[in-house]
Amino acid sequence: MWADLQPVGRSASSGGYRRFAWTREDHDLREWFAAEASRRGLDLTEDRMGNQWAWWGDPDRAARAGDKGVVTGSHLDSVPDGGAFDGPLGVVSAFAAVDALRDNGFTPHRPIGVVNFVDEEGARFGVACAGSRVITGAMTAARALGLADADSVSMAEALVAAGRDPHKIGRDDETLGRIGAFVELHVEQGRGLVDLDHAVAVGTDIWPHGRWRLDFTGEANHAGTTRLEDRHDAMLGFAGAVLAAREAAVTHGCVATVGKVAVTPGGVNAVPSAVTGWLDARGASSRAVRRAVADVTSLVEQAGGSVTEESWTPSTPFDHDLSARIAAGLGGIPALGTGAGHDAGILANAGVPTAMVFVRNPTGVSHSPAEHAELEDCLEGVVALTTVLEDLAGERA
Repeated sequence: MWADLQPVGRSASSGGYRRFAWTREDHDLREWFAAEASRRGLDLTEDRMGNQWAWWGDPDRAARAGDKGVVTGSHLDSVPDGGAFDGPLGVVSAFAAVDALRDNGFTPHRPIGVVNFVDEEGARFGVACAGSRVITGAMTAARALGLADADSVSMAEALVAAGRDPHKIGRDDETLGRIGAFVELHVEQGRGLVDLDHAVAVGTDIWPHGRWRLDFTGEANHAGTTRLEDRHDAMLGFAGAVLAAREAAVTHGCVATVGKVAVTPGGVNAVPSAVTGWLDARGASSRAVRRAVADVTSLVEQAGGSVTEESWTPSTPFDHDLSARIAAGLGGIPALGTGAGHDAGILANAGVPTAMVFVRNPTGVSHSPAEHAELEDCLEGVVALTTVLEDLAGERA
């Protein structure tokens, strides 16, 4: 499975991946997921956002009997020039765990589902976890359809181009009603497990995090003939905002990053008439993050710019009882919090009993072609996930 996925969306120059929602690469990944489900005789369904669910057992009949399904999986899309493990490790491990259970002669009492969430990274349309946000109602269909990519293609237009009906997307209580527990396996995006000298850990929580758009306007002009005192340079305000974000993060004890910027007209020899940048801010405390963003907002507004909140996810603790059960069942593995957002966090905030299992990342590098996990640790992750699914699906709710 890993070898089949390896070439999809991979850049020949950087070695990283560009797997964005509702593109040819996304189509190929969805076809791969469907083929893996078919190969195992799993029933493939899609929800109102296009997230894919491969079921071992009948989740609707089980839900009526009070035995909601146990779901695992992750996502297959990537950030620009992202690594191979962020997302796909959870999906591949989920299928591998199903194989291991069957090889062991296991028959689930509760149905087991493998999910591929669409547009988790938000790399194309700017809002992370769009697939899970829409089906849980955390983001309305109208807002999702109105999001646009860097080429001004709206999500509605992208869905049409992908052969889908944008009018069908929306909150999906029927799908949510099938899930009794969700356990997402994911490569760790930090060095916590390196410091703990352990291959796997159970997640405790996801830090509060959000994304904000920073807009500055100016006046386009010639870079060689326009005197400095005559310029209205939109880049100056933006540059100040970038520095302010770093200072605010240090002051309030969180992290803040400006990693994406769009400049108009975008010429080396032209004074910018407009600059839009995106701020990502996260921290262990919602108050700290909000204070840092308030500091940046104050500077932006003083410079004549504007700040628009595009997404906000509050502090997300995972289900304590479920996480404790997983940790105990895996021999008392360590627990870790994370500053990275996941679909698991969206489901947890929607009231779904949710947990995460992290697999060691030897360098801590993520969202980069250098992202890595050792084969031995990945296999330990599969063993851990197999044990978890056997425990949760082997009993009646």
